[in-house]
Amino acid sequence: MSTMGFHADHRQTQTQALSPRLQHAVRLLQMSSMDFAAVVQDTLGRNPFLEAEEGDDGEEGTEPDTQASLQAAHDDADLSDPATAPDAADSVDAAGGQDDVDAGDDGVSDRDLWQTESGGAHGFEDGELSALDRMAVETTLNVHLHAQLNLLPLLPRDLACARTLIESLDDDGYLRTPLQSLLEVAALKPAANLEELNIALRRVQSLEPAGVAARDVAECLLLQLPAIDCPQMRGLARQIVLEHLPALASRDVAGLARRLGETAHTVEAVCDRIRRLDPRPGWRLGSSHVAYVVPDVVVKKVRGQWKVQLNPAVVPKVRLNEVYAQLFQRHRTPGHAEMGAHLQEARWTLRNVEQRFSTIVDVAEAIVGRQRNFLEYGAMAMKPLGLKEIAEAVGVHESTVSRVTNNKFIATPNGVFELKYFFSRAMVTSSGSACSGTAIRGLIHDMISDECAEAPLSDAEITRQLARQGLVVARRTVTKYRQTLKFDAVERRRRVA
Repeated sequence: MSTMGFHADHRQTQTQALSPRLQHAVRLLQMSSMDFAAVVQDTLGRNPFLEAEEGDDGEEGTEPDTQASLQAAHDDADLSDPATAPDAADSVDAAGGQDDVDAGDDGVSDRDLWQTESGGAHGFEDGELSALDRMAVETTLNVHLHAQLNLLPLLPRDLACARTLIESLDDDGYLRTPLQSLLEVAALKPAANLEELNIALRRVQSLEPAGVAARDVAECLLLQLPAIDCPQMRGLARQIVLEHLPALASRDVAGLARRLGETAHTVEAVCDRIRRLDPRPGWRLGSSHVAYVVPDVVVKKVRGQWKVQLNPAVVPKVRLNEVYAQLFQRHRTPGHAEMGAHLQEARWTLRNVEQRFSTIVDVAEAIVGRQRNFLEYGAMAMKPLGLKEIAEAVGVHESTVSRVTNNKFIATPNGVFELKYFFSRAMVTSSGSACSGTAIRGLIHDMISDECAEAPLSDAEITRQLARQGLVVARRTVTKYRQTLKFDAVERRRRVA
């Protein structure tokens, strides 16, 4: 009979753990400027100790103040090193702390503080329009079509059928629902029949934009063919759309010319005219909102030196409400733990804002310092660059650099790029020197852009031309780079003389 023994083994190990607040700061660092601004705005809305700063975001005078505050934050803490990160010792407890203010020391009463704060409040006066009232109303496809129907002399029954079809269109402007399924949707007495819906369909298809209410791509293109002035070209286009749509999609001009009995030059001209038609007419109307990329930093050449500046437009204009903070410090009691937590959160929010943009500027400066040739000469002068090199230069961990360069953008004379764009692995040339993948993509882009339309370059030919320049690149790598640059395959790029 065996016996089982138990024993306790005590071991002491040293591990590195991130506090919840530091983990939150790391998540904020990884966010895009838009997401980060939304988080700060949410905190601003529920934290009484935070307030929005007033002033013009575009004034140049605000930049030195912003840079000074970021430098102070950089000297104060580093998110990449938990040992030097802000600790809970800097927080404010509900019972009191070093920021306590005696009500009688400064000679300012609570009433004076409150009146100072309330005196700066601004509100809308009677009859004054708000920003929402001044916003333009967007015209959707449905509204645009209904407005045209209202101008037609239609009977109520015909109008109801047409409105039913309009409300059944999708975002592309297509009618994907079969007419048979819309008979009950019309809700007419007596019930509508297919003949009435077909008449209503033709009526809706006659509205602008041309091609709306089509049931497939071919019908959408056919509805737009009257825009072609030349009768001969319009007839060939109709025949191609009705009978040879797959050949049109595959750009098989030679095959189309044989089937139609026309010259390749004529068929190519007709195909080009068809491609200028709109296969998604519904996209012409809809939301006018365009999500523009706002750069986090801007690089400019000043007196022969490339300088990196933080874009003030992406920095949330938020500050601590000193009046509320002083009032709370004067009257704090152990029962005000929740308000103490809000004050602590407000100070941490401001510190996270400063730390985030300080780190972004440091990383951007390190990248610009190593990619001056790109700024001077373009993509083909890009040098190989890794995260480790930037991390060592800035004094942070590689993961921090990865987070900082994710969804962060820099404006350069060559365009706006994501910070990750400047990183690429080294590819050894035949001479033994290193070349970046970005530079090779730039060469491929120039080769395809300058190629002859009648004899485009295949991936194999591009590979051979790169080899003659001393760049040994596999054909599959060339294919991957070409697809990244959004160039079609050689067959689709070929044009007939």
